[in-house]
Amino acid sequence: MTEALNLRDFEALARARMEPGPFSYYAGGAGDEHTLRDNEAAFSRRRLRPRMLVDVSCIDTSVTLLGERVAMPVGVAPTAQHRLAHPDGEAATARAAATAGVMFCASTSSSLSLEEIAAAAGPLRWFQFYTQDNAGPRSEALLLRAAAAGYRAIVLTVDLAVSGWRERELREGFDIGSLRFGNFPASEGADEPPDNGLRPQDAPSAFTWDDLAWVRARTTLPLILKGILTAEDARLAIEHGAAAVWVSNHGARQLDRSPASVDVLEEIVAAVDGRAEVYVDGGVRRGIDVATALALGARAVFLGRPVLWALAADGETGVSRALSLLDAELRNAMALLGTPCVADITRAHVV
Repeated sequence: MTEALNLRDFEALARARMEPGPFSYYAGGAGDEHTLRDNEAAFSRRRLRPRMLVDVSCIDTSVTLLGERVAMPVGVAPTAQHRLAHPDGEAATARAAATAGVMFCASTSSSLSLEEIAAAAGPLRWFQFYTQDNAGPRSEALLLRAAAAGYRAIVLTVDLAVSGWRERELREGFDIGSLRFGNFPASEGADEPPDNGLRPQDAPSAFTWDDLAWVRARTTLPLILKGILTAEDARLAIEHGAAAVWVSNHGARQLDRSPASVDVLEEIVAAVDGRAEVYVDGGVRRGIDVATALALGARAVFLGRPVLWALAADGETGVSRALSLLDAELRNAMALLGTPCVADITRAHVV
């Protein structure tokens, strides 16, 4: 693990340890993967404006997310099937997140059940929710289970009306539907994947803005809408009671040539206008990427693929190292920017 000095280093380690099919499932984007490449490139186009002669002898990376204190403005994004990377699956990832003091978001499409993940996780945990049977009994059951298991918020993914066209998976013949889904035990048809648009042939979702009232009526947990890429939808999210808006193009796995998340972040922050928190994922690989997103108005960033690569490289230890490296990079960036606290990072620090 000493070979890994930054988040990108974990990808090569993961490739060496994983089968080609599962690796392609994690790594691939939609279509020609323009958006996949652009997610990282968009950060590289930004430049930082450091300020000098500021007392940075004490760096504080902590923030609050929906009122809960986290050690740094970085969280673990919901990603499916962690057992493709390591036998311990989401339990290992959740333990590493708890050790680091960051938010962990469990996926509906996890290898382990949400209850098993909760037992391994710390108190900082959210549940990512795909509607099942277009807001039917399976959907309601998931919401009730998440609340009973102590999750602190519901993260409703809104950008999966149907799966994106992911040719890496198709070329490898990888079938996500053949795997075990921990939230859907055999008595409930575990041989079938959840209704989350993971396969291109799935029927499009009928879930609309009007159906958000159904979700809100069945849980008292704060509702976060993940997959927002326009100011118009950000305003609609607020109108429909979202506590936070999560800017995301689903790791570039849905609509190719949709914008890089960080390129639309400012537009969405302006539309939200302080009425809710704003998070972003997609392309974050460095501490300076985190600082850039914060300067553009994000409350926190979330990591997807880098966590999976680290998990494949060395399980819980790998994820812990990845989060530790990012923490060190962020602290270094904040000191060099002249921003001892996260709140000190402003729009003036990036061009």
